[in-house]
Amino acid sequence: MQLSRLLLQPSSPLRVLSSKCPLPLLQKCSRFSSSSESQIPNSHFVERLEDNPDKPTSTISIDRSGLYNPPEHSHEQNLEPELVKHLKGIIKFRGGPISVAEYMEEVLTNPKAGFYINRDVFGAEGDFITSPEVSQMFGEMVGVWAMCLWEQMGQPNRVNLVELGPGRGTLMADLLRGASKFKNFTESLHIHLVECSPTLQKLQHHNLKCMDGDNINENVEKRTTSMLVGTPVSWHAALEQVPSGAPTIIIAHEFYDALPVHQFQRATRGWCEKLVDVAEDSLFRFVLSPQPTPATLFLMKRCKWAAAEELEKLEQIEVCPKAMELTRTIAKRVGSDGGGALIIDYGLNGVVSDSLQAIRKHKFVDIFDNPGSADLSAYVDFPSIKHSAEEASENVSVHGPITQSQFLGSLGINFRVESLLQNCTEEQAESLRTGYWRLVGEGEAPFWEGPDEQAPIGMGTRYLAVAIVNKKQGVPVSFQ
Repeated sequence: MQLSRLLLQPSSPLRVLSSKCPLPLLQKCSRFSSSSESQIPNSHFVERLEDNPDKPTSTISIDRSGLYNPPEHSHEQNLEPELVKHLKGIIKFRGGPISVAEYMEEVLTNPKAGFYINRDVFGAEGDFITSPEVSQMFGEMVGVWAMCLWEQMGQPNRVNLVELGPGRGTLMADLLRGASKFKNFTESLHIHLVECSPTLQKLQHHNLKCMDGDNINENVEKRTTSMLVGTPVSWHAALEQVPSGAPTIIIAHEFYDALPVHQFQRATRGWCEKLVDVAEDSLFRFVLSPQPTPATLFLMKRCKWAAAEELEKLEQIEVCPKAMELTRTIAKRVGSDGGGALIIDYGLNGVVSDSLQAIRKHKFVDIFDNPGSADLSAYVDFPSIKHSAEEASENVSVHGPITQSQFLGSLGINFRVESLLQNCTEEQAESLRTGYWRLVGEGEAPFWEGPDEQAPIGMGTRYLAVAIVNKKQGVPVSFQ
């Protein structure tokens, strides 16, 4: 009954996304291929360190002489960006290459020059658009899912609503506006935003219409309230910092894809980790590790979860230890405190091969091109999430993955768009139709009459959803 009220209720003012803006949401995962062929750009030489029975292993090494013999002092100004200098400094200090995961982590979250740290990277003016920026309906439907889970939990009067990587706060703002008429639900919430970027924290504070209370007692944390529904809001650097002990609903939308991945490539001596080194011309390049690395343990675990015939087809494999560890943390929290987690991202229901990509201003670029100025992301390995959760806690069940189209459709997004179309301007109607298609469609929109290069591309089947819930809650809505 409450679900139908929410879908058909009068809308808050519609957000309009121009149909003429770039379509990075559509591009973000379109280059990946499940083919076993390497997708390494030709500009990056991958040094292969093959086995040679006539020579001892100790003679196999990488020539890094350029790292130990800097050029003679020059008065010419070094124009290299600070992050490039920092990365080369790490490689030089280590005396050898770094993992792709470490390179990715520095590029995205370096405290001084990381991609996410000091800028707003979302929306038409940023580098890519996420589903919440496409249409308010996405956040509203996630709110329907959260409210249904809350009802399955027995409508507790205190719930931690956690979002990992909230971006601008758009999803959470749309969720709260959509649920604003259901006071019992909104009054039970304490919102916790896990965000490491000070710039994005300020945007989230603004978009959630937050007000900071007076700090009368220095020993008590200042209270911040979202005036959208009068809900308290807190920020944290990591999920572990969110207080435990209360039922928890966790939302992770396009969060896992930014977690650093390790890449492995098949060689004659087995799987070798791909590493990032500096070539003699001072450019970054890939090399292969001459011996097993610590991340090999995670590769072995991932291979145990896969069928032999699946692995035989692959020349490269990506593994994400941080995704496994995060999932374990989520599963333990949900298993002990109750509640559930919703994970939506672009990825595969299988082993991921070579998917790492860089996007700058809505266009694909080389991952070594001006590090820190482009977003790096990789496909999410959904079976790895499932196995990690099930291993971490016997009190949770994992459901999915299902496509984003199936997820949103089962929540009634088609009824919601019809309701919104009954009371809107022509411009808003165009935005609603294109936004709806991008969220649930597949391929180019059949109704599009504008320029081909601006046609809305549906991502309803590219994005997948999975739910991790406490077994006491039963099967969550959309996954039944």
